[in-house]
Amino acid sequence: MDRLYLNQLIAWKDADDRKPLVLLGARQVGKTHLLEMLGKEYFEDFIIINFEENQDVHSLFDSNLNPDAIIKALCAFYNITIQPTKTLVIFDEIQECPRALTSLKYFCEKGRQYYIAAAGSLLGLKVNSQSGFPVGKVNLIRLLPMSFLEFLKALNKNQLLEYLQSIDSLSPLPEALHLQSLELLRLYTYVGGMPEAVKKYRDTDNLIEVRQIQNDIVKAYEFDFAKHAEKNQIAKITEVWHSIPQQLAKENKKFIFSVIKNSARAREYEAAIQWLIDAGIVYRCSNITAPKIPLPAYTDGNAFKIYLLDIGLLGAMSDLSSRAVLETNHLFSEFKGALIENIVAQQLIASGQKSLHYWTSSNMAEVDFITSIESMLIPIETKSGKSSKKKSLLVYMNNYKPDITVRASPMNLKQDGNISNYPIYLLERFPITTSI
Repeated sequence: MDRLYLNQLIAWKDADDRKPLVLLGARQVGKTHLLEMLGKEYFEDFIIINFEENQDVHSLFDSNLNPDAIIKALCAFYNITIQPTKTLVIFDEIQECPRALTSLKYFCEKGRQYYIAAAGSLLGLKVNSQSGFPVGKVNLIRLLPMSFLEFLKALNKNQLLEYLQSIDSLSPLPEALHLQSLELLRLYTYVGGMPEAVKKYRDTDNLIEVRQIQNDIVKAYEFDFAKHAEKNQIAKITEVWHSIPQQLAKENKKFIFSVIKNSARAREYEAAIQWLIDAGIVYRCSNITAPKIPLPAYTDGNAFKIYLLDIGLLGAMSDLSSRAVLETNHLFSEFKGALIENIVAQQLIASGQKSLHYWTSSNMAEVDFITSIESMLIPIETKSGKSSKKKSLLVYMNNYKPDITVRASPMNLKQDGNISNYPIYLLERFPITTSI
């Protein structure tokens, strides 16, 4: 399936100052498939070296990390010819061979004539620890699950996709297109954005098989805990992971450690939560003590929410039926708003937000997300229905007088006084207007 990310990879290929590429992302978000697409469509030839499948190839990196020597050894081992300007060399599951990861430094310093692209599960753990990772010597691209717009592309809804991408003002969509987009968003809420699940739905229209794939991915993540985490953290990581649906089902979605178990304390689980964040399978949304720039400087480390990387996996972990998601008359009202908040978090990350924050006021008001764009703070309140009530947003507006405020809801795109209403399916394009 095509991904909108392919344009970023093409730009990497054509860049004059190109370094080796590392494609980050959680397991099964489509990293290898995307690199394979790049190789097939934009190079004369490509080779995938899978360090997990073939342990013998590890020895080629044991002694000499000179790029020419490595390429020569790979050519002999696989009986192929690697042409510097014409062959894409893909190091897959590179985390299984630390010396191959280290070699990227030397490909940057001495072998930029070669096109080297690497991918692997849990590489985010190495990036954030900087242990054995060639910091500054690679180009990094983080691959996320398929966004709603990519979901439309996968389902061949190309004309609707083009229409949504062309919107350049806050004028309402024609009602028929708005309703069609909402129905597709409802479907996306169940199927999610994991490429295998999307492909299964596209090819079979079978939601039962989609859910089986989602359950298998959840299990694969849990196997990763056991395989890659420190032994004294495995149980804690698993406990945090299993608590996420329950955490989000609460009216107040702040992460509460006693939900894990009565005796749980923050200091016991900090490392476990960070492991999940670094692995790329959850997002942390931090409470801010004051809406000021830069947001990270005003975070309350003791108050935060945790969202899942994919709305479809959240539904699978919560055992939500397709009827609850697809047939309800109140879009996203099931599960106490957890679905809408999680999907908004995903859309904001997909739009380019590097981190997530929210604001509270003495337990009297809460704005679900606070974003910063060009040094401007923008509050975003989510609504699961078509009600225009905005108590928390009004409290924030009265206190801080923001220039722009946003409500994300199933309502049509429009300007409602000084509040910009974004339908959830367009939040990925936030901000639409260039006036921000």
